[in-house]
Amino acid sequence: MLFLSQLANALVIGTLYALMALGLSLIFGVLKLVNFSHGECLMVGGYLYYVLATTLKLPLSISLALSLPVLFLFGVFLERSLLRAPYQRRMARYDEYVILVTFALGIFLQNLALPVFGPYNRQAAPLFKGSVRIGELVIAGDRLTGALVAFLVIGILLFFLYRTYLGKGLRAVAQSPGAAAIVGIKVLRMRAVAFGIGITLAGVAGALFGPIFLVNPEMGTSFAVKAFVIVVLGGMGSIKGSIVGAYILAIVESFGSILLPDPSRALAYKDAYGLLLLVLVLLFRPQGLFGEKERRA
Repeated sequence: MLFLSQLANALVIGTLYALMALGLSLIFGVLKLVNFSHGECLMVGGYLYYVLATTLKLPLSISLALSLPVLFLFGVFLERSLLRAPYQRRMARYDEYVILVTFALGIFLQNLALPVFGPYNRQAAPLFKGSVRIGELVIAGDRLTGALVAFLVIGILLFFLYRTYLGKGLRAVAQSPGAAAIVGIKVLRMRAVAFGIGITLAGVAGALFGPIFLVNPEMGTSFAVKAFVIVVLGGMGSIKGSIVGAYILAIVESFGSILLPDPSRALAYKDAYGLLLLVLVLLFRPQGLFGEKERRA
């Protein structure tokens, strides 16, 4: 019974991890940059859902639906205001600029949330209260509905990327921006769309994490570390790798937490298992499970 409980928890949390990591992977795949404010954007999504559902008293499903366009426009605004002009000017140290500006953006968002919401934990109501019983297995409603919504969003994302013209344009830019520009794809527009979708995925993950793990200004820090572990594990920019890596990390964390007899001590080491997994991947397969080795002339 303990095995089934831990496996169910791993599958539920792994789906939420996948949604969170896909945003980071998509941004890296198309824009070829690492968003160090990814965790804080997740935090923004958590607070946005909390404000819509709790402060404005909107229905929970409508609150989540309204979060999508707001988060997308927020991502597009960030790309156009902070990343586009230096990219167009082809500045010599653009990679270093991206690291600094996204890192500073994360600090700004975190310190903006502190005076607005305070350092206290906030919790919005889950989409479904109660629990679901399958035989002797009991799954909390907030986790189950969060996983179902995350699974639906991931399915829509995969359909968008592989079955729509715009999604194919994003994949073309990810493979070769120059070749994509030659055939008429607007690279700058694709970069804005990719960054907007990436921020949206992170924000939705934050909204779904909120009822489970609570919302506070520092919630994005630990989740950002997990997202980086997943992306490196699966392969930088690999959509399939991010999904597989998310479930691997969730399984390692879930079953690692029962290795020690003392539950309180075992849970304290849960995050360390993910970092240990990251070290092993970097040692034995630096390109990740589905990444490709870089070819040098």
